[in-house]
Amino acid sequence: MKPATLTVTRADPADVKQRQLVISLNGKRLGEILFGQSLTREISPGPHRLRVSNTLVWKTLSFDAKPGEDVRFETINRPGRLTYPMMIVMGVGPLYVTVRRAS
Repeated sequence: MKPATLTVTRADPADVKQRQLVISLNGKRLGEILFGQSLTREISPGPHRLRVSNTLVWKTLSFDAKPGEDVRFETINRPGRLTYPMMIVMGVGPLYVTVRRAS
């Protein structure tokens, strides 16, 4: 059976361009990406669980890969409503992870 390909990108202008995103598939760490980077791996066809974490917050998505399919996800490490006010007061603020499947 022909393998599928998984690509995770991080290039959205809404990204805060800080902190790495840790990419895991089925509980196994694949690597880290910074803003402007992407990660591509061959994967077996079938059901999978993708987890993206900024080491504070994470998102987990389930997907099914077909043989030969190029599965793509876009990630964003984004500020929340209170991120910037907290940064002014405390010097740090929470960042949130968005993951969406790309067409």
